Amino acid sequence: MMDLIFNNIGSVMVSVVLLLIVVLIIRKLFNDKKRGISSCGCNCKGCALAGSCHGNCKLSGNDKTDNGGKA
Repeated sequence: MMDLIFNNIGSVMVSVVLLLIVVLIIRKLFNDKKRGISSCGCNCKGCALAGSCHGNCKLSGNDKTDNGGKA
C-alpha cells in the first residue's frame, strides 16, 4: 500500500490539494447560504427565473436595485 502511494506521490498531492479546494468552496457556499448571502447577481431583467427567485423583482427599471429588497 505504501509502495503505491510513494510511486504516485505527485498524483496524490495534486488530488489532495484539489480536494481541499473543493471542500473550502463548498464550505464557503454553505456558510454564505446560512448567513443569507446570495450568489445571485440580481440582474432580474435578464434572468429567465426572475419571478421565482426574487418574488418582488420588477422586470423593468434599474437592474442593480431589482433584488426584491434583499441585500
